[in-house]
Amino acid sequence: MKREHKSGSEANLRLVAWEVTRTCNLACIHCRAAALDRPYENELTTAECFKLLDEIQTFASPIIILTGGEPLLRPDIFEIAAYGNQKGFRMTMAVNGTLLSADKTRRMQEAGIQRISISLDGATAASHDAFRQVPGAFEGALRGVQYAREAGLDFQINTTITQQNLLELPAIQELAISLGAVAHHIFLLVPMGRGKDLTEQGINAEQYEETLHWFYEQRDRTPLQLKATCAPHYYRILRQQARSEGREVSFKTFGLDAMTRGCLGGVGFAFISHVGQVQPCGYLELYCGNIREQSFREIWENSTIFRDLRDFGKYRGKCGGCEYVKVCGGCRARAYESTGDYLAEEPLCLYRPKK
Repeated sequence: MKREHKSGSEANLRLVAWEVTRTCNLACIHCRAAALDRPYENELTTAECFKLLDEIQTFASPIIILTGGEPLLRPDIFEIAAYGNQKGFRMTMAVNGTLLSADKTRRMQEAGIQRISISLDGATAASHDAFRQVPGAFEGALRGVQYAREAGLDFQINTTITQQNLLELPAIQELAISLGAVAHHIFLLVPMGRGKDLTEQGINAEQYEETLHWFYEQRDRTPLQLKATCAPHYYRILRQQARSEGREVSFKTFGLDAMTRGCLGGVGFAFISHVGQVQPCGYLELYCGNIREQSFREIWENSTIFRDLRDFGKYRGKCGGCEYVKVCGGCRARAYESTGDYLAEEPLCLYRPKK
Protein backbone atom coordinates (compact mmCIF):
# COMPACT_ATOMS: atom_id res chain seq x y z
CA MET A 1 0.00 0.00 0.00
CA LYS A 2 1.41 3.37 -0.99
CA ARG A 3 1.58 5.68 2.01
CA GLU A 4 0.39 9.25 1.61
CA HIS A 5 2.34 11.85 3.53
CA LYS A 6 0.87 14.95 5.05
CA SER A 7 3.04 17.93 4.22
CA GLY A 8 3.68 20.62 6.78
CA SER A 9 4.88 20.54 10.38
CA GLU A 10 1.36 20.43 11.83
CA ALA A 11 1.17 16.71 11.10
CA ASN A 12 4.21 16.05 13.30
CA LEU A 13 3.40 13.74 16.19
CA ARG A 14 4.29 15.63 19.38
CA LEU A 15 2.34 13.90 22.12
CA VAL A 16 0.90 10.44 22.69
CA ALA A 17 -1.42 9.65 25.59
CA TRP A 18 -1.40 5.90 26.04
CA GLU A 19 -4.01 4.22 28.22
CA VAL A 20 -1.82 1.29 29.25
CA THR A 21 -4.63 -0.08 31.43
CA ARG A 22 -8.21 0.87 32.18
CA THR A 23 -8.16 -0.58 35.70
CA CYS A 24 -8.28 2.11 38.39
CA ASN A 25 -8.54 2.15 42.16
CA LEU A 26 -10.66 5.32 42.15
CA ALA A 27 -14.06 6.12 40.61
CA CYS A 28 -13.79 9.78 39.65
CA ILE A 29 -17.00 11.50 38.67
CA HIS A 30 -15.50 13.04 35.53
CA CYS A 31 -13.68 9.91 34.24
CA ARG A 32 -13.84 9.71 30.42
CA ALA A 33 -13.30 5.91 30.59
CA ALA A 34 -15.71 5.25 33.50
CA ALA A 35 -12.82 3.12 34.81
CA LEU A 36 -13.40 0.61 37.60
CA ASP A 37 -11.22 -1.34 40.01
CA ARG A 38 -11.38 -4.61 38.10
CA PRO A 39 -9.39 -6.38 35.37
CA TYR A 40 -10.21 -5.46 31.77
CA GLU A 41 -9.98 -8.10 29.06
CA ASN A 42 -7.77 -8.00 25.97
CA GLU A 43 -5.36 -5.30 27.10
CA LEU A 44 -2.17 -4.99 25.05
CA THR A 45 0.52 -7.49 26.01
CA THR A 46 4.05 -6.48 26.95
CA ALA A 47 5.28 -7.61 23.53
CA GLU A 48 2.58 -5.55 21.78
CA CYS A 49 3.55 -2.53 23.86
CA PHE A 50 7.18 -2.88 22.85
CA LYS A 51 6.18 -3.26 19.19
CA LEU A 52 4.12 -0.07 19.39
CA LEU A 53 7.09 1.87 20.73
CA ASP A 54 9.24 0.42 17.95
CA GLU A 55 6.72 1.60 15.36
CA ILE A 56 6.49 5.13 16.75
CA GLN A 57 10.27 5.45 16.76
CA THR A 58 10.40 4.84 13.00
CA PHE A 59 8.96 8.29 12.25
CA ALA A 60 8.53 10.44 15.38
CA SER A 61 9.88 11.26 18.81
CA PRO A 62 6.89 12.41 20.84
CA ILE A 63 6.43 12.89 24.55
CA ILE A 64 4.66 9.74 25.73
CA ILE A 65 2.20 9.94 28.61
CA LEU A 66 1.54 6.58 30.26
CA THR A 67 -1.96 6.95 31.61
CA GLY A 68 -5.04 4.91 32.51
CA GLY A 69 -7.00 4.02 34.51
CA GLU A 70 -4.16 3.96 36.97
CA PRO A 71 -0.93 2.93 35.17
CA LEU A 72 0.70 1.73 38.39
CA LEU A 73 -1.82 -1.13 38.45
CA ARG A 74 -0.22 -2.61 35.34
CA PRO A 75 2.42 -5.16 36.48
CA ASP A 76 4.85 -4.46 33.62
CA ILE A 77 4.56 -0.67 33.69
CA PHE A 78 8.20 -0.10 34.60
CA GLU A 79 9.36 -2.41 31.80
CA ILE A 80 7.28 -0.43 29.30
CA ALA A 81 8.61 2.88 30.62
CA ALA A 82 12.20 1.67 30.50
CA TYR A 83 11.79 0.38 26.94
CA GLY A 84 10.40 3.74 25.82
CA ASN A 85 13.23 5.52 27.56
CA GLN A 86 15.76 3.32 25.74
CA LYS A 87 14.09 4.31 22.48
CA GLY A 88 14.78 7.95 23.29
CA PHE A 89 11.24 9.07 24.12
CA ARG A 90 10.49 11.53 26.91
CA MET A 91 8.47 9.21 29.14
CA THR A 92 5.97 10.64 31.60
CA MET A 93 3.21 9.10 33.71
CA ALA A 94 -0.22 10.29 34.88
CA VAL A 95 -1.07 8.82 38.28
CA ASN A 96 -3.61 9.64 40.98
CA GLY A 97 -0.89 9.59 43.62
CA THR A 98 -2.54 7.19 46.03
CA LEU A 99 -0.38 4.20 45.02
CA LEU A 100 2.97 5.99 45.09
CA SER A 101 5.65 4.83 47.52
CA ALA A 102 9.37 5.30 47.97
CA ASP A 103 9.93 2.08 46.05
CA LYS A 104 7.67 3.08 43.15
CA THR A 105 9.20 6.53 42.74
CA ARG A 106 12.65 4.93 42.75
CA ARG A 107 11.57 2.45 40.09
CA MET A 108 10.06 5.28 38.05
CA GLN A 109 13.38 7.07 38.04
CA GLU A 110 15.27 3.91 37.17
CA ALA A 111 12.88 3.37 34.25
CA GLY A 112 13.47 6.90 32.96
CA ILE A 113 10.19 8.58 33.90
CA GLN A 114 10.97 12.29 33.69
CA ARG A 115 7.77 13.73 35.10
CA ILE A 116 4.55 12.53 36.68
CA SER A 117 1.20 14.27 36.99
CA ILE A 118 -1.00 14.02 40.06
CA SER A 119 -4.56 15.34 39.98
CA LEU A 120 -5.94 17.66 42.63
CA ASP A 121 -9.52 18.68 41.91
CA GLY A 122 -10.10 20.37 45.23
CA ALA A 123 -8.03 22.38 47.68
CA THR A 124 -9.35 20.37 50.63
CA ALA A 125 -10.00 16.74 51.45
CA ALA A 126 -13.75 17.35 51.42
CA SER A 127 -13.89 18.76 47.89
CA HIS A 128 -11.25 16.51 46.32
CA ASP A 129 -12.63 13.31 47.85
CA ALA A 130 -16.15 14.23 46.69
CA PHE A 131 -14.79 14.60 43.16
CA ARG A 132 -12.80 11.36 43.30
CA GLN A 133 -15.58 9.48 45.13
CA VAL A 134 -13.13 7.69 47.42
CA PRO A 135 -12.57 8.82 51.03
CA GLY A 136 -8.88 9.45 51.65
CA ALA A 137 -8.07 10.23 48.00
CA PHE A 138 -6.82 13.72 48.91
CA GLU A 139 -4.60 12.41 51.70
CA GLY A 140 -3.32 9.72 49.35
CA ALA A 141 -2.51 12.25 46.62
CA LEU A 142 -0.60 14.47 49.06
CA ARG A 143 1.28 11.44 50.35
CA GLY A 144 2.19 10.60 46.77
CA VAL A 145 3.41 14.15 46.21
CA GLN A 146 5.65 13.81 49.24
CA TYR A 147 7.19 10.62 47.87
CA ALA A 148 7.86 12.38 44.56
CA ARG A 149 9.47 15.33 46.35
CA GLU A 150 11.68 13.12 48.45
CA ALA A 151 12.83 11.28 45.33
CA GLY A 152 13.49 14.49 43.42
CA LEU A 153 10.99 13.43 40.74
CA ASP A 154 9.37 16.35 38.91
CA PHE A 155 5.60 16.44 39.24
CA GLN A 156 2.81 18.62 37.98
CA ILE A 157 -0.68 19.14 39.35
CA ASN A 158 -3.66 18.56 37.03
CA THR A 159 -7.08 20.03 37.78
CA THR A 160 -10.35 19.33 35.95
CA ILE A 161 -12.56 22.41 36.26
CA THR A 162 -16.31 22.20 36.85
CA GLN A 163 -18.88 24.37 38.61
CA GLN A 164 -18.10 22.26 41.67
CA ASN A 165 -14.53 23.50 42.07
CA LEU A 166 -14.32 26.65 39.92
CA LEU A 167 -14.09 29.01 42.88
CA GLU A 168 -11.36 26.84 44.43
CA LEU A 169 -9.03 27.23 41.46
CA PRO A 170 -6.83 29.97 43.03
CA ALA A 171 -6.52 27.93 46.23
CA ILE A 172 -5.62 24.79 44.25
CA GLN A 173 -2.92 26.71 42.42
CA GLU A 174 -1.51 28.04 45.70
CA LEU A 175 -1.51 24.48 47.03
CA ALA A 176 0.39 23.32 43.94
CA ILE A 177 3.04 25.98 44.58
CA SER A 178 3.35 25.09 48.25
CA LEU A 179 3.75 21.41 47.39
CA GLY A 180 6.67 22.12 45.07
CA ALA A 181 5.01 21.29 41.73
CA VAL A 182 6.79 22.35 38.55
CA ALA A 183 3.56 22.96 36.62
CA HIS A 184 -0.20 23.37 36.91
CA HIS A 185 -2.33 22.06 34.04
CA ILE A 186 -6.03 22.84 34.00
CA PHE A 187 -8.51 20.70 32.08
CA LEU A 188 -11.90 22.00 30.97
CA LEU A 189 -14.52 19.27 31.37
CA VAL A 190 -15.55 17.35 28.25
CA PRO A 191 -18.85 15.56 29.04
CA MET A 192 -18.17 11.94 28.16
CA GLY A 193 -17.81 8.69 30.10
CA ARG A 194 -18.96 9.34 33.67
CA GLY A 195 -18.48 13.02 32.82
CA LYS A 196 -21.79 12.90 30.89
CA ASP A 197 -23.50 12.86 34.27
CA LEU A 198 -21.76 16.15 35.00
CA THR A 199 -23.09 18.05 31.99
CA GLU A 200 -24.88 20.49 34.29
CA GLN A 201 -21.61 20.92 36.21
CA GLY A 202 -19.74 22.16 33.16
CA ILE A 203 -18.86 25.84 33.27
CA ASN A 204 -20.59 28.09 30.73
CA ALA A 205 -18.96 30.07 27.92
CA GLU A 206 -18.63 33.26 29.99
CA GLN A 207 -16.99 31.41 32.89
CA TYR A 208 -14.77 29.58 30.41
CA GLU A 209 -13.47 32.89 29.00
CA GLU A 210 -13.06 34.48 32.44
CA THR A 211 -11.19 31.44 33.78
CA LEU A 212 -8.75 31.40 30.88
CA HIS A 213 -8.09 35.14 31.22
CA TRP A 214 -7.44 34.60 34.95
CA PHE A 215 -5.11 31.73 34.08
CA TYR A 216 -3.22 33.94 31.63
CA GLU A 217 -2.77 36.61 34.31
CA GLN A 218 -1.06 34.08 36.57
CA ARG A 219 1.91 33.69 34.20
CA ASP A 220 3.91 36.45 35.96
CA ARG A 221 2.54 35.70 39.42
CA THR A 222 3.51 32.07 39.82
CA PRO A 223 6.70 30.03 39.42
CA LEU A 224 4.65 27.24 37.85
CA GLN A 225 4.56 26.32 34.18
CA LEU A 226 0.94 26.80 33.16
CA LYS A 227 -0.98 24.93 30.47
CA ALA A 228 -4.67 24.72 29.64
CA THR A 229 -5.91 21.45 28.12
CA CYS A 230 -9.26 20.89 26.39
CA ALA A 231 -9.32 24.68 26.40
CA PRO A 232 -8.02 25.69 22.98
CA HIS A 233 -9.33 29.25 23.37
CA TYR A 234 -6.35 29.81 25.67
CA TYR A 235 -4.06 29.95 22.65
CA ARG A 236 -6.20 32.71 21.15
CA ILE A 237 -6.15 34.56 24.46
CA LEU A 238 -2.36 34.18 24.71
CA ARG A 239 -1.99 35.97 21.40
CA GLN A 240 -4.65 38.60 22.05
CA GLN A 241 -3.25 39.54 25.45
CA ALA A 242 0.40 39.37 24.41
CA ARG A 243 -0.33 41.63 21.44
CA SER A 244 -2.20 44.12 23.62
CA GLU A 245 0.80 44.23 25.97
CA GLY A 246 3.32 44.55 23.18
CA ARG A 247 4.74 41.09 23.93
CA GLU A 248 5.93 38.44 21.56
CA VAL A 249 4.39 35.05 22.31
CA SER A 250 7.19 32.76 23.47
CA PHE A 251 6.09 29.22 24.09
CA LYS A 252 9.31 28.36 25.90
CA THR A 253 8.73 31.32 28.20
CA PHE A 254 5.22 30.07 28.92
CA GLY A 255 6.46 26.50 29.39
CA LEU A 256 4.55 25.45 26.29
CA ASP A 257 7.37 24.45 23.96
CA ALA A 258 5.79 21.01 23.38
CA MET A 259 2.51 22.63 22.40
CA THR A 260 2.03 24.98 19.49
CA ARG A 261 -1.73 25.32 19.25
CA GLY A 262 -4.99 24.63 21.03
CA CYS A 263 -6.70 21.40 20.02
CA LEU A 264 -3.95 19.02 18.97
CA GLY A 265 -6.26 16.02 18.59
CA GLY A 266 -5.26 14.22 15.40
CA VAL A 267 -2.95 17.09 14.46
CA GLY A 268 0.01 16.69 16.81
CA PHE A 269 -1.53 14.37 19.37
CA ALA A 270 -2.97 10.86 19.42
CA PHE A 271 -4.59 8.67 22.05
CA ILE A 272 -4.13 4.89 22.20
CA SER A 273 -6.58 2.84 24.25
CA HIS A 274 -5.91 -0.17 26.47
CA VAL A 275 -6.93 -2.47 23.60
CA GLY A 276 -4.96 -0.65 20.90
CA GLN A 277 -7.65 1.61 19.45
CA VAL A 278 -6.24 4.87 18.10
CA GLN A 279 -8.27 8.08 18.53
CA PRO A 280 -7.61 11.81 18.02
CA CYS A 281 -7.78 12.19 21.81
CA GLY A 282 -9.16 10.36 24.82
CA TYR A 283 -12.30 12.49 24.80
CA LEU A 284 -13.01 12.09 21.09
CA GLU A 285 -14.01 8.45 20.82
CA LEU A 286 -13.76 8.03 17.06
CA TYR A 287 -12.25 4.85 15.69
CA CYS A 288 -9.24 5.70 13.52
CA GLY A 289 -7.69 2.23 13.49
CA ASN A 290 -6.19 -0.38 15.78
CA ILE A 291 -2.49 -1.09 16.17
CA ARG A 292 -3.24 -4.82 16.19
CA GLU A 293 -4.48 -4.50 12.60
CA GLN A 294 -2.35 -1.68 11.15
CA SER A 295 0.93 -0.02 12.00
CA PHE A 296 0.57 3.08 14.15
CA ARG A 297 2.33 5.12 11.47
CA GLU A 298 -0.17 4.06 8.83
CA ILE A 299 -3.06 5.07 11.07
CA TRP A 300 -1.45 8.39 11.98
CA GLU A 301 -0.69 9.34 8.40
CA ASN A 302 -3.71 7.93 6.53
CA SER A 303 -6.73 7.92 8.86
CA THR A 304 -9.53 9.90 7.21
CA ILE A 305 -10.48 11.43 10.54
CA PHE A 306 -6.93 12.56 11.28
CA ARG A 307 -6.61 14.04 7.80
CA ASP A 308 -9.92 15.87 8.22
CA LEU A 309 -8.75 17.38 11.52
CA ARG A 310 -5.57 18.66 9.83
CA ASP A 311 -7.53 20.38 7.08
CA PHE A 312 -8.79 23.55 8.74
CA GLY A 313 -10.69 24.44 5.58
CA LYS A 314 -13.14 21.69 6.47
CA TYR A 315 -14.04 23.16 9.87
CA ARG A 316 -17.62 24.38 10.02
CA GLY A 317 -19.51 27.20 11.67
CA LYS A 318 -17.63 30.11 13.11
CA CYS A 319 -14.53 27.95 13.72
CA GLY A 320 -14.20 27.54 9.96
CA GLY A 321 -14.18 31.28 9.42
CA CYS A 322 -12.11 32.25 12.44
CA GLU A 323 -8.72 33.92 12.04
CA TYR A 324 -7.50 31.90 15.04
CA VAL A 325 -8.48 28.50 13.64
CA LYS A 326 -4.85 27.42 13.18
CA VAL A 327 -3.86 28.25 16.77
CA CYS A 328 -7.12 27.36 18.52
CA GLY A 329 -9.27 25.06 16.40
CA GLY A 330 -11.94 24.71 19.05
CA CYS A 331 -12.32 21.55 21.13
CA ARG A 332 -13.16 18.86 18.58
CA ALA A 333 -14.40 16.50 21.30
CA ARG A 334 -16.77 19.08 22.75
CA ALA A 335 -18.07 19.87 19.27
CA TYR A 336 -18.65 16.17 18.61
CA GLU A 337 -20.40 15.54 21.93
CA SER A 338 -22.67 18.53 21.30
CA THR A 339 -23.51 17.98 17.64
CA GLY A 340 -22.28 14.57 16.48
CA ASP A 341 -19.96 16.38 14.03
CA TYR A 342 -16.27 16.52 14.94
CA LEU A 343 -15.76 19.39 12.46
CA ALA A 344 -18.55 21.57 13.90
CA GLU A 345 -17.88 24.81 15.74
CA GLU A 346 -16.81 24.79 19.39
CA PRO A 347 -20.02 25.26 21.43
CA LEU A 348 -18.36 27.10 24.36
CA CYS A 349 -16.72 30.04 22.62
CA LEU A 350 -17.78 33.68 22.92
CA TYR A 351 -15.35 35.01 20.34
CA ARG A 352 -16.79 36.37 17.11
CA PRO A 353 -14.44 36.01 14.13
CA LYS A 354 -13.59 39.19 12.24
CA LYS A 355 -14.34 37.59 8.88
